[in-house]
Amino acid sequence: MTEIATPEAQLMEGSAAVSAPTEEPAAEEVPARHRLAGGWITLQSLLGAVVVAMFIMTFLEQPFQIPSQSMESTLLIGDYVLVDKVHFADGGFWGHPLPYGEVNRGDVIVFRPPPHPEQYYVKRVIGVPGDRVRLVNKQVFVNGRPVAESYTQHLREEDHYRDNFPQPEPAADQDPRWWMQMRAVVRDGELVIPPDSYFVLGDNRERSLDSRYWGFVPRQNIVGRPLLIYWSVDRDNAPAAGLTDDKLSRLADLLYYVAHLPRWNRALRVVR
Repeated sequence: MTEIATPEAQLMEGSAAVSAPTEEPAAEEVPARHRLAGGWITLQSLLGAVVVAMFIMTFLEQPFQIPSQSMESTLLIGDYVLVDKVHFADGGFWGHPLPYGEVNRGDVIVFRPPPHPEQYYVKRVIGVPGDRVRLVNKQVFVNGRPVAESYTQHLREEDHYRDNFPQPEPAADQDPRWWMQMRAVVRDGELVIPPDSYFVLGDNRERSLDSRYWGFVPRQNIVGRPLLIYWSVDRDNAPAAGLTDDKLSRLADLLYYVAHLPRWNRALRVVR
């Protein structure tokens, strides 16, 4: 990057005389109490901005980055999403001034999975309380009817447990606690969703660890819904580290980043 310096005053050649400089008035010292007041106002503004940001992230909206491929192609690795934490709020304080909605089939949600409550997962709701769910050759059935899923992505891989669910025998990577719980909620080959629980799957079905492996999502574990992809970066196309450290190479890397890494077509896309 070329730095542009502030232009200096130019001298005129051939001047017959140079006038004496005019004496400038001395700067008055700012009283200490005024300096303290100005610093306090700045600190108040900074603290106010921090409080507002924390309020928004705690109660209203929060940014998240997608780290895995389980929701492709709805959400890609490197997508940055803004999560609406109000839409699925359980009424209470937010039930009156802000819109509130029930969790429905087909909703994409962010939640804390029971096996790892310290983490955040994002999946799609397939079954709500009272539903009967099963998978036959990768086809999802809810309450005995096949579900049309235009958002799913399938690979040419077969796994009997994953593609035909539920199964009477456990899978190698299935949570043992879920295996014990699942046996009590299977009726006639269908999984019956209990109250205040949800059955979720990843859109990338063959690359998703979801309710098939660790169980239901409790209602209280749901954080919100991904509302908007505000930025997306394709990290697989990142340029290799340059062998030189000159300005031209750094500029070339910057131009490559701007041209190739951001997925401009995904920015400001609504998540559905």
